[in-house]
Amino acid sequence: MDHDQSPTLLVVDDEREVADAYALRLRRRYDDVRTAYGGEECLQEMDETVDVVLLDRRMPFSGDKVLTEIRDRGHDCQVIMVTAVNPGFDIVDMPFDDYLCKPIEKDDLFAAVEQQATAASYDDPLSEFFSLTAKLSVLEAEHTPEQLEESSEYVRMQRRVAKLREGLEVPREDFERMVETFTAINRGEG
Repeated sequence: MDHDQSPTLLVVDDEREVADAYALRLRRRYDDVRTAYGGEECLQEMDETVDVVLLDRRMPFSGDKVLTEIRDRGHDCQVIMVTAVNPGFDIVDMPFDDYLCKPIEKDDLFAAVEQQATAASYDDPLSEFFSLTAKLSVLEAEHTPEQLEESSEYVRMQRRVAKLREGLEVPREDFERMVETFTAINRGEG
């Protein structure tokens, strides 16, 4: 995506009212907001022009399967899971870039989209860092400290985030500002 232009967004939800409501809200700020009313329609609408996908997880053709198909087809876009499904440790290995639990406040929606539109220009280690940070944040919002400590996946992600941070070649001040903006987004329930 060219930084001088607005990102192309694809909002995917099998509930038309929900998809249309998010799309209407996003059109106040972005020029090209498309909608797909289900997983099959999402895959038909996907092309190289889509920068950010807001993907519902609970649909008849599940968002999990759609996400896998998007990645298997090699689409180089950012994917935000937008869902009422409380995340379990199954999200650890899912290839999404961010995860927002419904209901989502307008400011969090805009911040997540803006962050992912910007993240498209990051190098792979920085993108991985923020993807893992989002997963950690969601899990921390949904699980007790005891549950987190017992999860080998969670501990593995924490170690990977620490290792990635050590290797990032981003000026400290810029990095701290990016992390502050990223972590200000409410990813947990309401």
